[in-house]
Amino acid sequence: MHLEDKIAQLTEQIEKASGFLTDIRREVGKLIIGQYELIERLLTALLADGHVLLEGVPGLAKTMTARTLTQAISGDFQRIQFTPDLLPADITGTMIYNEQEHDFFPKHGPIFANFVLADEINRAPAKVQSALLEAMQERQVTIGHETYPLPKPFTVLATQNPIEQEGTYPLPEAQVDRFMLKVKIVYPSKEEELDILQRWTSGAEIVADPVCRLDDIMAARQLVNAVYVDEKVQRYIVDLVVATREPAEYGLGALAPLIEYGASPRASIYLTVAAKANAFIHNRGYVVPDDVLSVGMDVLRHRIICSYEAEAQEIGSDDLVEKVFRAIEIP
Repeated sequence: MHLEDKIAQLTEQIEKASGFLTDIRREVGKLIIGQYELIERLLTALLADGHVLLEGVPGLAKTMTARTLTQAISGDFQRIQFTPDLLPADITGTMIYNEQEHDFFPKHGPIFANFVLADEINRAPAKVQSALLEAMQERQVTIGHETYPLPKPFTVLATQNPIEQEGTYPLPEAQVDRFMLKVKIVYPSKEEELDILQRWTSGAEIVADPVCRLDDIMAARQLVNAVYVDEKVQRYIVDLVVATREPAEYGLGALAPLIEYGASPRASIYLTVAAKANAFIHNRGYVVPDDVLSVGMDVLRHRIICSYEAEAQEIGSDDLVEKVFRAIEIP
């Protein structure tokens, strides 16, 4: 079978299998007004088997969006409120002594769920944040001397507030890098806010119904993995990532003193997988450069460490990523 025929066949399969995404959007839309890009990114992470870090000021429905999405999917959901006095065992679980049998047995923590909402993750100290590292990367948790696999699918949706610094602990770079996407949430438009006001002051109870099974998610992931990525697009992805490490090679010498550390090879992997998921969402069996550009900012913004010179000039990672996007030729 020729490549074109395989792609056409895969596209047809994706069109049939992606119907549940419309159902999820409809249920989420019952509670969430606007925030279309946020919902698309959550679906992207869900299909790409990745984790999401949501950043925004209070009151933008970060927690509600994550909870509503999980309500639309028939899976186990746990919410963990991160606080300064939280302990690692409060997340992963611990060994409990059984007096009758004179033996210890494992007590699983809330991390053993399909969807884990880590609310205000930057309010817990680094020791607690690191308790998520093994779970997010290896999909397993070690309690005592035993290692236990986490259920499939397993997705961490974390939120953090960027404006409150008192009583918060910045996330370690190693943990931030394990989030496939970092999504910044903006204020709604005037019309959307009016709709929010009218909907949430009517006194009516609004609930999202489960419209998707876990099997649908796992089957969709198999199709996402099969999405075709041409070598030209792969080289484009690698150029974008390498340009953050060696900007002078791409005519971006002015960025060199502004970047302390560029994106790692994990960025190339996540950029490819997220682009595949974006193609699936748009019912395509192949990736186009627009898929890469669509998810690129959310994949790269938290993987570039700005230098002190950049901070002095009030240049953020988003500004640097935009400059890289403009400089690299689109295939």
